[in-house]
Amino acid sequence: MSVPGALLARSPLSGGGNPIAAQILLALVIGSYAVGAALGWGSERLASIMGDFGLSAAAVLAALSCYRYARSVASQDRPAWLLFAFSSLMAGCGNAVWGWYEVVLGGKLPGTTAADFFFLCFAPPAIIGLLVLAKRPVTRAGWVCLALDSWLIGGSLLTLSWSLALAHSAQLDGSPGVPRAALALAYPLLDIALVSMVLVLHFRRSNANRSAINTAIAAFALTVLSDALFTSPLLRENYRSGQLLDAGWFAGSLLLAYAPWVARRGTAADSARLPVIRHGSRPIAGSLAALTPYLAASVCTLGILYNVVDGTRVDPVVVFTGCTVVLALVVRQAIMLWDNLMLTQELAQKENHFRSLVQGSSDVIMIAAPDGVLRYVSPAAAGVYGREAEELVGSPLSTLIHPDDLGRVIHEVRRFLALPPAEEPTTRIECRFKSGRGDWLNVESTVNRHEGGLILNSRDVTERVRLQAQLQHSAEHDPLTDLPNRALFTRRVRGALTGRRSGDHSTAVLFIDLDGFKAVNDSIGHQAGDELLIQAARRLQESVRAGDTAARLGGDEFAALILGDGSRDRGAREYQVYEIADRLRATLSKPYEIDGRQVRVAASIGVAFADPGITPSALMRNADLAMYRAKKGGKNRVELYEPQLQAELAVKSESATRLGGPWQGGEFALLHQPVIELATGAVTAISAQPRWRSAQGILFTPAEALRVSEATSDAAGHVRATGWDRRLLQGASEQAADRYAAGHDVPVIVRIPAQQLLDRSMPRGSVEALLTRYGLPCGSLTIELADSDPRMPFDELERRLTSLRRMGVRIALDGFGSGYAAISALRRLPLDVLKLDSWLVEGVVESARLHKITAGLLRIANDLGMQSIADGADDPEQVLALRAMGCTHAQGLAFSGPLDEYRLRRALVRGSYPVPGGVALPALLGGSLATQRGSHDETSVPPT
Repeated sequence: MSVPGALLARSPLSGGGNPIAAQILLALVIGSYAVGAALGWGSERLASIMGDFGLSAAAVLAALSCYRYARSVASQDRPAWLLFAFSSLMAGCGNAVWGWYEVVLGGKLPGTTAADFFFLCFAPPAIIGLLVLAKRPVTRAGWVCLALDSWLIGGSLLTLSWSLALAHSAQLDGSPGVPRAALALAYPLLDIALVSMVLVLHFRRSNANRSAINTAIAAFALTVLSDALFTSPLLRENYRSGQLLDAGWFAGSLLLAYAPWVARRGTAADSARLPVIRHGSRPIAGSLAALTPYLAASVCTLGILYNVVDGTRVDPVVVFTGCTVVLALVVRQAIMLWDNLMLTQELAQKENHFRSLVQGSSDVIMIAAPDGVLRYVSPAAAGVYGREAEELVGSPLSTLIHPDDLGRVIHEVRRFLALPPAEEPTTRIECRFKSGRGDWLNVESTVNRHEGGLILNSRDVTERVRLQAQLQHSAEHDPLTDLPNRALFTRRVRGALTGRRSGDHSTAVLFIDLDGFKAVNDSIGHQAGDELLIQAARRLQESVRAGDTAARLGGDEFAALILGDGSRDRGAREYQVYEIADRLRATLSKPYEIDGRQVRVAASIGVAFADPGITPSALMRNADLAMYRAKKGGKNRVELYEPQLQAELAVKSESATRLGGPWQGGEFALLHQPVIELATGAVTAISAQPRWRSAQGILFTPAEALRVSEATSDAAGHVRATGWDRRLLQGASEQAADRYAAGHDVPVIVRIPAQQLLDRSMPRGSVEALLTRYGLPCGSLTIELADSDPRMPFDELERRLTSLRRMGVRIALDGFGSGYAAISALRRLPLDVLKLDSWLVEGVVESARLHKITAGLLRIANDLGMQSIADGADDPEQVLALRAMGCTHAQGLAFSGPLDEYRLRRALVRGSYPVPGGVALPALLGGSLATQRGSHDETSVPPT
């Protein structure tokens, strides 16, 4: 026992060591036992010891190995290994009892001993364990076929065994009595059942621990083969312990003891080799499984033929068993025929189902062979591409793709096919396909692998791409003049100061303001002012070079980016740019023809150059300062930026505390404007509106207060404005908690710059702390993101917003349609509400272009399942147009202006507002602020 124990002592649990060395050692131990048995072990007593206690030790070792493996793993196979351990233990006990009589007592075995009981208990646990390991059928017919297959194999083996040996054994052992004959036949019959389970399991084994199961099957097969040889009357009459036949039982026990070790060592290797083994073995295993019934019938026939050729009377047992085998074969074939018919019908139904899905799908499904030739195209190609499917079949896929996109598509396909399917099962490709009309369609395709080729599920996204391009253009250009807006202009200035132009300091920025534009607005109206701005933008665009940028910053302010020419002579470059600016001033100051009359305005221009190390914001600020110097110096002139302008600004900031402004003696105030559901008129939310109440009692918005501070050089006001966001959030949360306590469960919307949520100087849990402090319920607070700058880290902002949403805070995107970061924010941030910018709402009735843009934005919001709020809905016509386009909510003077807390409580008690259904304007609640609405006011001149 020491040698096998040393071989397997650590294998079931640790799995350590070299498997090749362990297998060689196992073969040497089995071979040594076989050689010793063949040579008679040198003495009769040693042969009896090795034939009895040696077999018992090997069986006990197998029991211990299987038991320890079953205790060390947690899987559904544990009961099988416990049963194997019990089966081996029974065999070990039987051999030990045999050795007690032969070796210890030195006599022969009596007729019936406890060894017979132990040997009879060997096969049933092994049979049950093999059934546990077998792959279980999923249908009732599968269970019937499993039982029939078992009987086909078992009955055929019983027929053959009975003809060869069992009938003779029954006759020999029949004289002592029926119990003895039954005992003599029970053990070989159980072996036949075990052989049947081994063969059935070979065709139905599961994929888990395949190496271990194969080793266990081989162990039981070797044991049963030795039992079959022992059943032969010739060998049984001359059998003595320690003969060569014992080597088969010994090898079977050691193989079963080695099986758990294989399970530990071979799990990863089996999984790695599984695809290769599966491809090679599945056809052979399937063929053998299909031939099993016919092989069983052939064995029965051989058993009957043996009796006929032997000249003896055909035994009734052989006849009965053969008939039952034939009957089982007929029943099994009938079941298989019925299953084949049902399977054929099911396959036909599924084929029709999937054909209907493919042919009825609006997406185009194409199958490309490995050489890129299309083998199948669904009928949807006629509606999507304008080309019949039969026309596309057989043509190379590359001929459909735009030449500019072909290289990118080929690179993506090669990358996709080079990866393992488990790592990336599909990929997505967007390119342009040629339609039957000759134009190019933007197509988005989901690509899957298919027998070395590709399956493409394609859809036409041309309208979406056009809408995205239109939205991108609208977000980066001024809607009135179609010039680049401030955001795009800033980005181009940044590009001019970085990259390969970073060392060129001859780049200049021009800030342009139209003098006298406010008088045009006041005298002949804002429509004429808009026409003047359009003509001025056209003149500006025609006056700059192709590589330069002309932009409208807002109101009557324009800007131009003049790219450098690499000149090192700063004086010559300043003179050249000054001449360009002066010609531009003269061009913009020429009379404008508007509605049959001539209108005159002048232009004040400030010029700043890109000094080494300057930032885009500093460069634009310098040009702005130079422009204000030009306006202050008499207007209609050009001024170059000089460093003393910055020094003058610093002096004004130092003396700001001695100057009056709206901040002197004032206090922070908080108003709320109702948000109305356009379908019902109900007040579904309130938008917090911060105000500053001056000492004279005048309410200023943040923008108005800052403009007054600029006019009075109130630098303290600028500093004080930076703390508004914190006071706004805290005040809105506190008042919302009071309203919830009073029974008004209406959420509050608070506008916070996105940069403040990422400000490291602020506590990271400030919003969470307010929710906890005031006990606000889930959904009571909506954060309205403002100033979405694409330079900010979107990944960090996304994580911050996601953590807020987990606490029940809803997220709204403010000013959607105005900022060039809106598309990126919509794509990456977790948003619940889209708030349309007021400039879209203002012109949604008059401008057909703005109407289309607004309708597209609302369609995007509805498709994404988001609510939409129109800001600045002041006229009933705007409300009607927005509601027709699918807008869900609105706020503006068409319903109510901002209210103080007392009037807000009255509005919440009322609960709803009349939604305009005609031209009549609904009555506004009291307390709304009368705001003067004008557009494109002239830039104010700062005092000296």
